Amino acid sequence: MGIEDQRDCGGRREAPGRRAKYLFVTGGVMSGIGKGVVTSSLGKILQARGFSVTVMKIDPYLNVDAGTMNPLVHGEVFVTEDGGEVDMDIGTYERFLDLDLTREHNITTGQIYLSVIEKERRGDLLGKCVQIIPHVTDEIKSRIRGIAAKYPVDVVLVEIGGTVGDIEGLPFLEAARQMRLEEGPGNVINVHVTLVPVLEVVGEQKTKPTQHSVQELRRIGIQPDAIITRSKKPLSESSRKKIALFCNVEERAVFSSPDVESIYQIPLVLDEQGAGDYLVERFGLSGGSPPDWSHWRGLVRRFIEPRHSIRIAMCGKYTELADSYVSVNEALKHSGAACDSRVQIDWISTEAFEANERELELLRDYDGILIPGGFGARGAEGKIRAISFARSNDIPFLGICYGFQLSVVEFARSIGFEGANSTEIDPSTEHPVIDLMPEQKAIDRMGSTMRLGAHRIILREGTLAMRLYGSKVVTERHRHRYEVNPKYLDALERGGLVFSGVSEDGLRMEIAELPGMSFYMATQFHAEFKSRPNKPSPPYLGFVRACLERRLSRSRR
Repeated sequence: MGIEDQRDCGGRREAPGRRAKYLFVTGGVMSGIGKGVVTSSLGKILQARGFSVTVMKIDPYLNVDAGTMNPLVHGEVFVTEDGGEVDMDIGTYERFLDLDLTREHNITTGQIYLSVIEKERRGDLLGKCVQIIPHVTDEIKSRIRGIAAKYPVDVVLVEIGGTVGDIEGLPFLEAARQMRLEEGPGNVINVHVTLVPVLEVVGEQKTKPTQHSVQELRRIGIQPDAIITRSKKPLSESSRKKIALFCNVEERAVFSSPDVESIYQIPLVLDEQGAGDYLVERFGLSGGSPPDWSHWRGLVRRFIEPRHSIRIAMCGKYTELADSYVSVNEALKHSGAACDSRVQIDWISTEAFEANERELELLRDYDGILIPGGFGARGAEGKIRAISFARSNDIPFLGICYGFQLSVVEFARSIGFEGANSTEIDPSTEHPVIDLMPEQKAIDRMGSTMRLGAHRIILREGTLAMRLYGSKVVTERHRHRYEVNPKYLDALERGGLVFSGVSEDGLRMEIAELPGMSFYMATQFHAEFKSRPNKPSPPYLGFVRACLERRLSRSRR
């Protein structure tokens, strides 16, 4: 399949009139066991056989979208090309399957109830007692079938978030049960992902949590066609037989997803157990081809067998949860693989730099410093100090979104604008080098009101940005309310800061760099959202290369 074919939210487009199949993925025992990676891997297995897929994520929370949630609560907020603020699993799907998905591919309870209530208020349901069944479940099914109609594919994968047994997930499970009945058993497969823990005292894999989880799923009315177990080590044969027997699933449909060094190994691990052949047979799919994993295996080798290693300091405030920066982490790993290098990422709270400036010295031992996106005043001064340390000591630096804005603040202070700041941090600052965008000043609602999604950027000739991208016009995804104050542009550029990328209308600064340094770049956009395992993001790739050069140079001394 060509890249152009894969980017229409589904891959190779099916023949007109062909009926889509549906694959529902549910989770049991506990959350956070990797349903998103399993779902992506099943999609990759189907893609490897020449079938087109698209993927949806259902989130049972009442938020309309993920945009107003703290990353520590639910992981990072991923942004789609069309400006959707969606669950981070959408990012996992995009990276594995090389698809550009949309806001429509993420359904929440808030969206469903809002739509049903609006219909009731308009009178569309006049005279009816509006209920969970059929009105809420019908809305859910309509959204799922709508994706299949809008983006025709062979298989629509639908991951239902949360854990079986959660009260908020029941309407979605009921909708999945109804779809199996309405579409026919040959057109719907239910895959259940569960945890198989090991008690260290006895060292034995315990299948009872899986049995209870499937029992709960069956009580709801869904019999899983396949079970994928998550565990530290591969599932033992005796555990496989026990799960098959007590969960009423064929032995050949019980698969193991053990811990691996790289998540990109999982499609290979599952396919080697027969998952791909089982799905094709169970769906009755025809017209596919034998899978050729040679390219993917080569890609995985670069992730797990690199020759070099670099250390990067990720300086932020959401350091308690790695999922807060999952796209940044993956973009660094993609670039590391391209540079034949393992990337060790250390999350450092910048509040420590505010409490004791001497703590900055620990950054000297790193090969690069990265300031990711974020909001608010907490830890901001620590980030500014980290940026200053990187600039003063010529340590490769990459700033993303908020990191871009704070790098402008730091530079402004360094050229004499004492007390320069962002009005987000200090509304009364004497030098508001970062200020709220004019169109944001009248906004009185928080949800989906930032500058969001893909925007075209014009790059300046002869700059680092131009060399990295190799193109004068690029498109990257955004999520911000503040921008560089145009009143300070001339002074900043006279001081030596180069704005090497600007918005298409020339009004907004998109990339800042400092010539003559080993690597100094900051982007207003989130380049990590478009990074892929086989196509690393240009700013991240340039940053990682510079980090590796620093590491190799220091090792030769």
